[in-house]
Amino acid sequence: MAKETIAVLGTGTMGSAFARRLLGAGMHVRAWDVSYPAAARLADAGAEAARTPEDAVRDAGVVLTMVPTIASLEETMPRALPAMRADSIWLQMSTIGVEGTERAMALAQQLRPDVAFVDAPVSGSKGPAEQGKLLILASGPAAVLDALAPVFAALGQKTMRWERAGSGSRMKMVLNTWLAILGEGIAETAALAQSLGVSLDDLSDCLGSTALSAPWALAKLGKIEHETFDPEFSLALATKDLHLALDAAAGAKRSLPIVKTIGGQWDDALRAGLGDRDVAGAYLQLQ
Repeated sequence: MAKETIAVLGTGTMGSAFARRLLGAGMHVRAWDVSYPAAARLADAGAEAARTPEDAVRDAGVVLTMVPTIASLEETMPRALPAMRADSIWLQMSTIGVEGTERAMALAQQLRPDVAFVDAPVSGSKGPAEQGKLLILASGPAAVLDALAPVFAALGQKTMRWERAGSGSRMKMVLNTWLAILGEGIAETAALAQSLGVSLDDLSDCLGSTALSAPWALAKLGKIEHETFDPEFSLALATKDLHLALDAAAGAKRSLPIVKTIGGQWDDALRAGLGDRDVAGAYLQLQ
């Protein structure tokens, strides 16, 4: 893998962190983004910036996609897939939901059945991505996952594996639901504490001394306490992911009333202009 070119399509917050981690592991990275300057900024770390998806993927052994939505993917991959090597791997790491992943798999099968498809979204945000501490939810043929082990090792601290492509995205929807319940729960708890004159610092100490302790939630409580809502994981992206989970639940004919209510609350927060804040910014909507 160290001798292969890895094309990274999508160099936003997560994609650029991925590219830097791969470069740090000694791999050759060619980067592309719909905004060329976003890809060009990786040149200082040693990446080769490509002007088009076709140029990015040509001769690459692995094509890693990290884009915001299935719509973005369906704009990019019909251009990229025909230019890919016959023995290459499409490593799809974007969070695009269950239906979106099925559409991506169908697109690969339609345009390039000779290209291996791996579904591998991640659990974690900006900090863990930069530190290589993500949880990778990889699903696809066992031999292909074996070949990708050096890539996964550069990006994450643990890789979960399933042989059925699409299983990773299913797990991601479940994890997204857990995140939403924790995120809104800590926001509403902080709002109640403030109303009752309870110190958030004292609340954090109490939670940290009980079985109720959850490091991620306590970190979000700290953001609320110090009013630092710079995004580790933006409320806009969290809301997008939450609706993907609700769509998956609807497809399975499953009702999630609490999650549906959170989705409505977060939609209101986006309309209030809070989308670029951290997910802890859901607290601001309660004010």
